[in-house]
Amino acid sequence: MPDVAAPRFRNPVEDILDALAENPGREALVHGEHRLSAGELRDLVHRMAWAMQAQGIERGQTVTLLSGNLPEAIAVRYAANLIGAQVNHLYSKLSAEVQTAIVADVETRALVVDPRLADRAAEITASVPVKSVLTLGRCDSADDLLALAAAQSAEPFPSRAEPDDICGIRHTGGTTGHPKGICTTFRQVQETRSARPVTGEETGEHRQLVATTIAHAAGMLADAVLETGGTVVLLDDFEPGEVLRTVERERITHMWLLPPLLYQLLDHPDMAHTDTSGLRQVLYGGCQSSPARIADAVRRLGPVLMQGYGQNEGGLISVLPPKDHDPDDPALLRTAGKILPGVDVEIRDADGNVLPDGEHGEICVRSAMVMQGYWKQPQLTAEVLQDGWLHTGDVGFRDDAGYLTVVDRLKDMIVVVGGHVYTTELEDLLNTHPDVLQSAVFGVRDEDRMERVHAAVLLAPGATTTADDLRALVRAERGAMYEPARITFPSALPLTDVGKPDKKELRRLATV
Repeated sequence: MPDVAAPRFRNPVEDILDALAENPGREALVHGEHRLSAGELRDLVHRMAWAMQAQGIERGQTVTLLSGNLPEAIAVRYAANLIGAQVNHLYSKLSAEVQTAIVADVETRALVVDPRLADRAAEITASVPVKSVLTLGRCDSADDLLALAAAQSAEPFPSRAEPDDICGIRHTGGTTGHPKGICTTFRQVQETRSARPVTGEETGEHRQLVATTIAHAAGMLADAVLETGGTVVLLDDFEPGEVLRTVERERITHMWLLPPLLYQLLDHPDMAHTDTSGLRQVLYGGCQSSPARIADAVRRLGPVLMQGYGQNEGGLISVLPPKDHDPDDPALLRTAGKILPGVDVEIRDADGNVLPDGEHGEICVRSAMVMQGYWKQPQLTAEVLQDGWLHTGDVGFRDDAGYLTVVDRLKDMIVVVGGHVYTTELEDLLNTHPDVLQSAVFGVRDEDRMERVHAAVLLAPGATTTADDLRALVRAERGAMYEPARITFPSALPLTDVGKPDKKELRRLATV
C-alpha cells in the first residue's frame, strides 16, 4: 500500500483565524471606542504577517512586544507566530534595566512598540541595538507597522511554524534579579488548548473582560475566547471602579482575576449597586487565595467562581469548579480542586521520595503542557525538569478525596524555632478576622540570621483592630510559633506587574 502522508501540522493561530472567518461580522475585540470585527482582525493578522516578512523577519527569530492591552498587540503575536517567529511580550511595568536585559537576552530581531511607550523603547534601543523597530501607530522614531500592513494583501499567510518551534518566551519574576524566560512550543500550545477544563454546557454570548496584562494568562484566555466565537473587551489596566463599570456596560460574562484584584472589586463602594447579573464565570488564580474572601465573593456574585491552579512552567494543573465553591465549607475552598485528566502529580520529599496522601511535600507535575525549558539557562532547566517531571517549588498535599491543596512556595515557607510556618495558612487565619480585608505574610531575617514572621494587613475602613488583637487571635488558633513578630497596617499592598502580592518588596520595606 502506498505511504499515507502525515497531515500538515496545524498552527494554533490558524484555528483562531478560521474561527474568525466563520462569522466575520461579529465583534471580536473592544478597546475603549475602538471595536474590531472578527473579519477585520483576521485581515489585520494576515496583512501584518506579510509586512513583517517584508521586513526580513523569519521563522525562529524573536519578536518582542512592548505594548499595553491593544487589539493590535494581539494581532502582532498571531502574525509573528504564523511566520514561525517566537514572541516575547514584555511586562510594561518592569524597570527599563530589566526590560533592556530581556530584549538582549532573547536576541530580539524586531521590537514592536505601543506608541504610548515610545520613550521607553528609545531608552531600551539606546543600549541594545535592534534591527527592526516598528510601532503600532504613527511615530517619528520608527516605522509604523499598521501603515506597512495596510499596504499589504489580506490574502491568507501560510503558516511557517513547525510543532517543536518555540512559540513564545514568557518571563517570570523580574521584580529583582534577572527574570527566567519560559519557552513554550507550538505543540504545547495545542496540548494546552485540549486541556481546557469542562465546566458545563456553555450557552449564550461569551464576552471576556481582560483587565490584566495580555502578556500573562489573560492573553491565553483571549485566544480561547476568539477561537470559540466570543468577544474580548480590553482595559489598559486594573482599576476596580472602571472594571465594575465595564462589567455592567459591556454585559461581561467572563473574567479572570488574581485574588488580590478580586478582593479590590468586592471592597469597592460601587460593587453594591453594579449590575453583575451577566457574569457566568469569574476565574481566579495565579497566587494563593483566602477562603474567607472567596466565600464572600460567592455570596456577592453567585455560583460563578472557579479556581485554576497552574504555572507558566507547567500549564494548568487542577481546577476547583463552581459546584465546589460552597461558602459554608472553607476547607474545600482552601483546596486547588482536583487534578486535570492527562496531568500526573506526585508529592515528594526533599530526597525525591513520593509521599502518601495527606503528607506535605513539593508538588511535582508531568504533562504535555510542561515547558520545554528556560531560555538559555540549561542548568536551571535541569534543576526543575528531571526525568520529565517539573518540580514546581510549591509545597502541598493531596487528600483522600483527590483534592490538591497548595500551602506555600518553598522559598516563602518560614523556618522558625520549632518548625515551619506556612505563610498561606497564617494569611487564611488573619483573613477570617472581620476587620481584615487582606494580608500578606513573609519572613525577614534579623541580625542573628534567624527568620521572623512578619505580616502586612489591610484593614477595613474605620477598623480599630490592633496588632496585639491579631497576635492574640493567632496564639489562640495556631500557637505561639505562628505569632508574627511584627504586624504593619499599610494603606495598600504592593503588587507585582501581574497582580500578585509582592513579597520581595515587602521584605525590602521591612528592612529599610
